[in-house]
Amino acid sequence: MIENILRDCAAAPASEESQPLRVVLLRYFNPVGAHSSGRIGEDPNGPPNNLNPYILQVAVGKRSHVNVFGDKYDTADGTGERDYLHVVDLANGHVAALDWLKKQPLQEQGLCEVFNLGTGTPVSVLQAITAVGKAAGKEIPYEIQGTRSGDLACVYADAAKARSVLGWEAQRSFEDACVDGWKWQSSNPNGFKGE
Repeated sequence: MIENILRDCAAAPASEESQPLRVVLLRYFNPVGAHSSGRIGEDPNGPPNNLNPYILQVAVGKRSHVNVFGDKYDTADGTGERDYLHVVDLANGHVAALDWLKKQPLQEQGLCEVFNLGTGTPVSVLQAITAVGKAAGKEIPYEIQGTRSGDLACVYADAAKARSVLGWEAQRSFEDACVDGWKWQSSNPNGFKGE
């Protein structure tokens, strides 16, 4: 809905009181990881709603196991696959979008462009558990549960437009995100509340 509102605003002609609006819409695909310093990371309130921080909380001992929802999908190992993007690559995507936007000439009518920010490479739930386990140096316990209504087998980005127009592409791997995420989580087991 917000994208539609912004598109409509950008399509409105300029007036004496206002300049045309220039908009870039960024569609993220599962941001993960943390800053490599271990000082900035994700600190969910309550149980995480996303897989990677949940796995990290299991690795640090805050949770007993990861629930894997479905293992019968038409994927490499039967578990759902998603496109995970390192948060530093995501930040760089924002910078690339802003740099591109400020180079665009002002026109009578606004501008609105959409870009996917992702790696284009899906990672399965079991691969994610294994990668966090490797980063943490321990086995991550998990239990297979039934599938959840509405979950898709595989979702990943086509970031070709971001690559060709913005000159942006992801530089970090999912494994890099797990190492950085583990550094944050293991240094801050209680999140920012522990400081």
